[in-house]
Amino acid sequence: MFDRRSTFGEALDNPGARAILERLMPGIAASPMATQFREGRLGSLIALVPALEDASAREQLWAELAEVGDDLERPPYAPAIDPDPAYETDDVAEASARLTLPEPTPRWGVVEVRLDGPSHGNPFVDVELDAVFTLGDREVRVGGFYDDGGVYLLRLLAEEEGEWSFTTRSTARSLHGISGTVEVVAAREGDHGPVRVDGFHFRHADGTRHRPLGTTAYAWTHQPADLQERTLRTLAESPFTKMRMCVFPKSYLYNANEPADFPFPGSLADGFDLERFDAAHFRNLETRIAQLGDLGIEADLILFHAYDRWGFADLGPAVDERYLRYVVRRLSAYANVWWSMANEYDLLWAKDEADWERLAAVVGAEDPHGHLNSIHNCRPFYDYTRPWITHCSVQRVDVYRTAENTDEWRERWGKPIVIDECAYEGDIDQGWGNVTGEELTRRFWEGAVRGGYVGHGETYLNEREELWWSKGGVLEGTSPDRIGFLEQILAEAPDGVLDPLPSDWDVPWGGVAGEHLIAYFGFNRPRFRNVVLPAGGTFEVDVIDTWNMTVDTLPGTYADTVRVDLPARQFMAVRLRRIED
Repeated sequence: MFDRRSTFGEALDNPGARAILERLMPGIAASPMATQFREGRLGSLIALVPALEDASAREQLWAELAEVGDDLERPPYAPAIDPDPAYETDDVAEASARLTLPEPTPRWGVVEVRLDGPSHGNPFVDVELDAVFTLGDREVRVGGFYDDGGVYLLRLLAEEEGEWSFTTRSTARSLHGISGTVEVVAAREGDHGPVRVDGFHFRHADGTRHRPLGTTAYAWTHQPADLQERTLRTLAESPFTKMRMCVFPKSYLYNANEPADFPFPGSLADGFDLERFDAAHFRNLETRIAQLGDLGIEADLILFHAYDRWGFADLGPAVDERYLRYVVRRLSAYANVWWSMANEYDLLWAKDEADWERLAAVVGAEDPHGHLNSIHNCRPFYDYTRPWITHCSVQRVDVYRTAENTDEWRERWGKPIVIDECAYEGDIDQGWGNVTGEELTRRFWEGAVRGGYVGHGETYLNEREELWWSKGGVLEGTSPDRIGFLEQILAEAPDGVLDPLPSDWDVPWGGVAGEHLIAYFGFNRPRFRNVVLPAGGTFEVDVIDTWNMTVDTLPGTYADTVRVDLPARQFMAVRLRRIED
C-alpha cells in the first residue's frame, strides 16, 4: 500500500494513487511542479498543501492511499525491547555493583553517580535503572543510562543545596537497592540555573533575567575537533546566549561531509546498530554543552529533523522512544539545555501530530527538571497552546514579514515568541540565506520592540564550505556586533525586557508603559518626529542609531510633546526615559 514513506514518484506512477493525489493534492500532483518532487516522501509533501493541515483531511488521504496496492516491500519497524528480567541470575547479590560518589557539587552543576556493574549481553536495552533522590520532602526520579564498558550513570541537576539521599532500582540485581548520599553546595559565581518562562519572557531559576539572543550552527558538534574548538572561540567573543544545534547529523546544502561518529554505532556504508548507542559520541556532545554553559550560552538541542541520508528520520516509534529516553537521561542534568522536538516538524514525513504528542510525553516523563521544550515549523504552525510547549519556536512565514507578527503571535498563543529562523545573513543562492546584515538586524529590532526574540544565522559561502549556520567556525557578517548593541539596550530597560505598547500606525512602540518607551523606525527614514509623551511625566529623550550603535541624548527634559530631529537614515529608534520627580 502507499503511505507516508512512499515517494511522490512511486505514487504518481500508479494510476490509482495518482488519481487520489490529483484530487486531494491538486496544487502539486496536477501541476508542472510535480516532476520536482518525485523523490520527496508523501509525508513531507503534505506540508505544502494548506487543505491537509487539518488532521481529518490527512487521515482521509492516508486511508484512500492505503486501499491502493503497490509491489514495494517495506521492512517493518523494529519492535520495542523490554529489559531482560533474567539478565543476572539469582546467585548475583543485590546491590553488589561498585558505587562511586561525586565530590560536593556546586548548585546548578551535574551530580553524577557512577555504578560499575555487568557488561554482558546488551545493557543498553537489557537493563533498566533509575533512582529516587530525596531532599527533605522533595523526591526526584532520575533515569539511569549505560555508558559502555560496564559503567552505568545517574545524573541529577543540583537544583537545591543540601545533602541528597538516593536509592537505586534496577532489573539487574547488582544495580538494585544501592543507597548513598550526595552533597550540593553553593553555586559557582556566574551560574544561574536553568531558564524558565517568565510571562512572555525568560528568567534563570535564581531570578536572573535571560534574553535568548540565539544563533544557529546545526551540525557544529559533528565536525572535526579543531573546527568545534574554533566555533567555541568565536562564540566566546559573540553576543549570543543560545545556540540551536542538532543531536543527529545533518545532510543538506554545504554540509555533505560524513561525520566521524554518530549517536548509534555504525556507518552509512555498514549500517547502524539501533539497539546500542555510541557513548563516545554523546560524551563529546555533553562536553560541548558544558562548554557552552561556561560561556553563558543555552544549548537548544534539536532532537529530530528531516535532513537525513542515514535513516535517522524514520527509525520507527520504538527506536525513536528508546533514543529519546537515552538522550534525555544523559543530558537533562545540564542546566543550560533546552529541548526542541524538531526542526521543521512538518517535513518529517514519518511522523504526524499524534507521534509528536507521544514523543513529547516521553521527553516530559524522562526530564525530572522540566527544561524548556518547543517544536519548530517549516510551513504550518504547530498548536503552540499544547501544555508541554513552554515557548513558541517559530520559522518565518513570509519572505519579507516575520518579526512584524511577534505581538500578534503573543496574543494568539499566550507564550514567549522566539523566532528561531527569520532568514540568515549571507550570500548563497537561497532566499532564506542571503539577506543583508542590515536586514537581519532590522528583524531583531522589530521582534524585540514587539516583545519577542529573533534568532541569527550566517550563510556566507567560502571555499571550505564552512558556513556558520551548518558547521560553525567563524562569523563573517555585520549583524552580530549590532545584535550585541541591541542586547545592551534591552538590558537598560527597567526589567531587562520590552513588551509591545500601543503603537503609531507606521511605527511600533515597546517597553514599559509610561516609564521606558522605544519607537523603532526600521527601514523608514524620517527627518524628524513629533512625539506625544505619556501624560503626567517628564522624560529624557535618546536618539538611537541601531546600525552605527550610538545613543545621543537630547539636552534637557521634556513633557507633553517633543519634536525629535532625526538624520533621515534607516534603522533609527527613539527612546523615552521617565525622570523621577
